[in-house]
Amino acid sequence: MSHTSLPVDAHQALLIGRLWVPGQGAHVVAVTPADVLDLSGLASTCSALLELPNVATRVRAHVASGQAKTLASTAETLAHSDASQRAEAQAWFMAPCDLQAIKAAGVTFVASMLERVIEEQARGDASRAEAVRQAVVAVIGDNLRNVVPGSAESAQLKEVLLAQGMWSQYLEVGIGPDAEIFTKAQPMSAVGSGAMVGIHPGSQWNNPEPEIVLAANSRGEVVGASLGNDVNLRDFEGRSALLLGKAKDNNASCAIGPFIRLFDEHFGIDDVRQCDLSLKVQGPEGFVMQGSSALSQISRDPLDLVGQAMGKYHQYPDGMLLFLGTMFAPTQDRHGPGQGFTHVVGDEVSISTPQLGTLVNRVTTSDLAPPWTYGIRALMNDLAKRHNQA
Repeated sequence: MSHTSLPVDAHQALLIGRLWVPGQGAHVVAVTPADVLDLSGLASTCSALLELPNVATRVRAHVASGQAKTLASTAETLAHSDASQRAEAQAWFMAPCDLQAIKAAGVTFVASMLERVIEEQARGDASRAEAVRQAVVAVIGDNLRNVVPGSAESAQLKEVLLAQGMWSQYLEVGIGPDAEIFTKAQPMSAVGSGAMVGIHPGSQWNNPEPEIVLAANSRGEVVGASLGNDVNLRDFEGRSALLLGKAKDNNASCAIGPFIRLFDEHFGIDDVRQCDLSLKVQGPEGFVMQGSSALSQISRDPLDLVGQAMGKYHQYPDGMLLFLGTMFAPTQDRHGPGQGFTHVVGDEVSISTPQLGTLVNRVTTSDLAPPWTYGIRALMNDLAKRHNQA
């Protein structure tokens, strides 16, 4: 990991993260191109920080006042955050969220919606995917891009597809009135940039999902954004949608980072709406796959997704991180004609967009990834110790 982890305009970006400090635990920090600055004087957790009114203004003023002491060099900490370079005595960047719920919106792009339909029709068998893909596109085409979810037009399309025997639960959430919102991972379980990401060892068909992740406080106010990898098991979910939890929530299967960029005069929700995500997978055998996902092609507005995930029906008193979904569904053959893409251990996955930087992780299996041991109780114990020592 290097300076490329930072946004291209890092000099004006207001970045917050979490730093693991040996012997002290997790610190909420501000990150500049040069330094990692302690924000403990403002808030003890990321969740509490995002609750502050006018949080961007408060963070900027706190840093400008000199109250945020330097904890580490940004360049050195980025290097130490690479799991292959990490040592017990060194500080490193964690996922930038802590107590927040980690939610995800699914089937929010036409391209990925069609791939979910294909997974379902193929019953999770990658060898059948190409034949099913051709059959599905022959019936419903790929011209659903202009269909507004929940509209009269989408209801008419549903009737046509039902009559042809091609309706799917994925089309229901893709163009129906209700978005798919699910729990991606437990609070505190996400891994950060440089960490290993885990694939369930029983999966034979899986993929990365490059996504924008919105950070909302308990009032439902979106105050920042990050990058995420919603690691997905296509075979598990393809066998049954009821296996969604097992397909999505495994050890180290959720990566967020490298930082949360707070909304301010330089970056806001309109910038998110125009983000183009780039994905690169480099395999240990020399395989390379590249792709992209354009937020401008999302079927539901990001703030509509936030409203469906959080509001009078769903409260999150510690805030929420929401994955917005991806249009990227890899079909590039890796192990033979018609087999499509699947991960192998050792893959390096890079997800980037200029205004949020780059999230980098290497792939292992979820049983071999470092186990999740630092939860809420451990964090509270560390905060209490620091308070007593102050």
